Amino acid sequence: MFGLGLPEMGIIAVVAILIFGPKKIPELGNALGKTLRSFKEGVGLGDDESALDEKEKEKKKEEEAGPKV
Repeated sequence: MFGLGLPEMGIIAVVAILIFGPKKIPELGNALGKTLRSFKEGVGLGDDESALDEKEKEKKKEEEAGPKV
């Protein structure tokens, strides 16, 4: 994971606890999780909408071209 090993992750965790305090860490994790979830949903919806737009454009082109013989 990004070249981070267990010792590096431990140091990051200790520094985070020193900066934010042990009571604030779960709240920050929860907020980060909600942010990532909403970002993923937003990105997923954007993909779905663009895919639907592409399908609609293809249908319009086929209708304009007329029936295939």
